[in-house]
Amino acid sequence: METLIKPVITEKMTAAGEKMNRFGFVVHANANKIDIKNAIEKAYNVNVVKVWTQNYIGKIKTRNTKRGPVSGLTNRHKKAVVSLKDGETIDFYSNI
Repeated sequence: METLIKPVITEKMTAAGEKMNRFGFVVHANANKIDIKNAIEKAYNVNVVKVWTQNYIGKIKTRNTKRGPVSGLTNRHKKAVVSLKDGETIDFYSNI
């Protein structure tokens, strides 16, 4: 199971990273906080102090077509926000 899927790079998470040293990741839905902490420490060589997780359920979307209304769900995912030890940071743009 690949725990980390991708980092969350938005204006809000970038500001949180600069001010509070917090970084966000989209993670596997079955990953727990210990798995997330170990994966981030191994991938980025940093010390994780705290992990917060949020589960996002798929939203119902409906659209009208020629054959009538079609409904479905968007993908569900899990997001993790990690706080790092003071003085440490993660640079997502280093290998661009």
